[in-house]
Amino acid sequence: MRRPFAIALSIALAATLLPLPATAADLVKVVATLPILKEFADQVGRERVEVRTLITGLESEHSYSPKPSDLKALGEARLLLEIGLGLEVWVRGLVKNAGNPHLRVITTSKGVGLIRDHAVETISSPSGNPHIWLDPENAKVMVRHIAEGLIAVDPTHKTDYLNNLADYLRRLDRAQKDLQARVASLRDRRIVTYHPAWPYFARRFGFKIEGNIIQQTGMEPSATHLAKMARRIKAGKIKVIVSEPQLNQKVAQALADETGARLVVLSPLPGTIKGTETYLALLEYNVHQLVAALQS
Repeated sequence: MRRPFAIALSIALAATLLPLPATAADLVKVVATLPILKEFADQVGRERVEVRTLITGLESEHSYSPKPSDLKALGEARLLLEIGLGLEVWVRGLVKNAGNPHLRVITTSKGVGLIRDHAVETISSPSGNPHIWLDPENAKVMVRHIAEGLIAVDPTHKTDYLNNLADYLRRLDRAQKDLQARVASLRDRRIVTYHPAWPYFARRFGFKIEGNIIQQTGMEPSATHLAKMARRIKAGKIKVIVSEPQLNQKVAQALADETGARLVVLSPLPGTIKGTETYLALLEYNVHQLVAALQS
């Protein structure tokens, strides 16, 4: 008769030895400028972090206007994650106005091999194209920076962060190899892009960008430039024009209609197109869509 009671008591005692889930007060508060940085922080921090992103993905990261709630979030945060390279030109003023002496800013582009396209760097960054995260090799550098930042502000859970980092790096490796194998059989990999967000993605997966419709979000292409692009697409029989959900599709669609090329809308940030809710899903979606369009 005493055996069930003894078993129950043993279970209760064992339960008291298990680590308790983190409470809201224990969580490391992180603010990310872009959704991609939020995802990277969630992957490394998991249940130890509370991450908020300033940009949802449908706004332009170049011209975002911070809100009062953003200022409040930074005032309470331990880490701010940014790309750098002049992409979030508005973030410095936000940090200054937040007046948070405990806030550590992590610039995730440090150490990344940059693409220095002259036409792009004179507009968006003196250092190089800032859309670094679309290459999974660069993503590996970025998540390492985030892990270092989390360890700096929460050294007690260093082992957890390092284990999570190692797991995510393995998944990035597998995804990259699988997607590169999928592209390998393509004979024609030439594309035209609406906006120069894709050179890192193209370099990693072997696509060749033959030109951009615009050089910066918010600009309008001249009639002369559009005519030149149309001639290039027709003469080269380029099959695909790449656009993004954040951009007005009218110009790209008109160019596609005129040249017979196919307009493919890819996402540079997670969550802006159904099926791109995570970074790995984003890579899968973008590669799949491009391969299907180029094979058709």
